[in-house]
Amino acid sequence: MQIKDCVAVLTGAGSGIGRALAVALARSGCHLALVDLNPDSLAETATQARALGARVSEHPTDVSDRSAVAALPSAVVAEHGSVDLLINNAGVALGGTFDQVSEENFDWLMSINFDAVVTLCRAFLPLLRQRPEARIVNISSLFGLITPAGQTAYCASKFAVRGFSNALRLELTNTNVGVTVVHPGGVATAIATSARSPDSESDAEKQRKLARANRLLRMPPPKAAQIILRGIERNKPRVIVGNDARILSWLERLMPVNYWRLLPGLADSDA
Repeated sequence: MQIKDCVAVLTGAGSGIGRALAVALARSGCHLALVDLNPDSLAETATQARALGARVSEHPTDVSDRSAVAALPSAVVAEHGSVDLLINNAGVALGGTFDQVSEENFDWLMSINFDAVVTLCRAFLPLLRQRPEARIVNISSLFGLITPAGQTAYCASKFAVRGFSNALRLELTNTNVGVTVVHPGGVATAIATSARSPDSESDAEKQRKLARANRLLRMPPPKAAQIILRGIERNKPRVIVGNDARILSWLERLMPVNYWRLLPGLADSDA
């Protein structure tokens, strides 16, 4: 896919992988409709992208709000005229076993990590179909490939993104719209710091889990963004980001039930 002069809608653009992707896309000549819940961090990302010559619009939006998402396509078209690329990057984390996680928190995570992906695809697919070449990029996770204890909700959402993306790709075969699903490993973002935890956990336990999770988050976001961008340009159906994700994905294929016996350090992780 030729990125130069494309228009990309990018959610979760205010920080982490989203901000790094915005900068990488802008550097490649892509114009941006940036979406994030936090208007201040969104504005900072937009400033960085504009400094690289991109035409940028800012759309402070709660992606779990279906009416707000439904209004996005017309707002983006008013600014840019068309859409070539949709990158569903917005996501949140939630630690705790299934018994510990409240129904409210479980639904909150699913509404952002999975439901919003579906809603955004539904909203923008008609615009993407109008372009000569277009692509949907859905960010799953390493935890859309493997299933650590203590991550029931997060794994459910990221496996759902994976399954939805793979099926949608097949449905769009022989059309102008491709689908890429991305599985980042340990990227150094603030997702663990901002994750919700069960109310029953002590502060000491929360800090212990946070420290362990952060030890696993090592890849700089700009490096992750470059890997994802190369995958988009090459029309790859799946992008694995990081050696940790690559190794663990192969291990899961070889030992789909018993691989956790070799990975006790990852059990109950909040990454």
